[in-house]
Amino acid sequence: MEFWFSEFHTPNVKLSIRVDRQLFSGRSEFQKIDVFESPEFGRFLVLDGYMMLTEKDEFIYHEMITHVPMAVHPEVKQVLVIGAGDGGVVRELARYPEIRHIDLVEIDQLVVEVCKTYLPQTACRFDDPRLTIRYEDGLKYIRSCENQYDLIIVDSTDPFGPGEGLFTREFYGNCYKALREDGILVNQHESPFYSGDASACQRAHKNIVESFPVSRVYQAHIPTYPSGHWLFGFASKKYHPLRNLDEVRWNMRGLSCRYYTTTLHKGAFYIPAYVEELLKDVE
Repeated sequence: MEFWFSEFHTPNVKLSIRVDRQLFSGRSEFQKIDVFESPEFGRFLVLDGYMMLTEKDEFIYHEMITHVPMAVHPEVKQVLVIGAGDGGVVRELARYPEIRHIDLVEIDQLVVEVCKTYLPQTACRFDDPRLTIRYEDGLKYIRSCENQYDLIIVDSTDPFGPGEGLFTREFYGNCYKALREDGILVNQHESPFYSGDASACQRAHKNIVESFPVSRVYQAHIPTYPSGHWLFGFASKKYHPLRNLDEVRWNMRGLSCRYYTTTLHKGAFYIPAYVEELLKDVE
């Protein structure tokens, strides 16, 4: 007998992956958490029925949400990560020796514990001495922060359930306040392809544009996410993601990536015409 995991991307489209076995199933105070093992994508994490990451393609998401701002900002010392209980963003940030401190604010402690046990490929740097994990609501935490961080990375779930508040104008305004005068905010921006996701994309972009003087969107191809076409938001008080990209400085680090390059960085901000139109409608 064959077992398949299926996720509906629209009422008419679903992604199905053959599963060898289920490694974990449990429910926290906030959501249902499952981990499966598959022959094609390896182990993958599911929250409330929605796939969050797979071992095979998680590197794309985590490299693009982390290295893009790190190649632009000349001196990141203090970082706030909201969400990201799987540890992938922390893993990538831990590769930068100049970072002095990382605050990880994750609402669901069980996600962290499950990922440590079943997804050690991503949850491999939770022991970094520069990391402080705070198990609380990122929306509430950010309200008390002011002029504190050089970089904020919002690695949230989709804009419903526990992650809903991380897409509001209030939240982005509080991120602005929490950043230093040259700070950068990066967030996952959903997919622009299917109409439901596109609407969420527009709402997030509208709220960010109203909060930050510099706001751009960039893209990556992530096979297991809806349509495979995924967007990220780059917002800053000062730095432009292309004009302030320091290719020489970043490449001199010698960091080995499987997806990100500084050449790709530039190309990722050249988005398709239909996405430009989608975003202009709310700008």
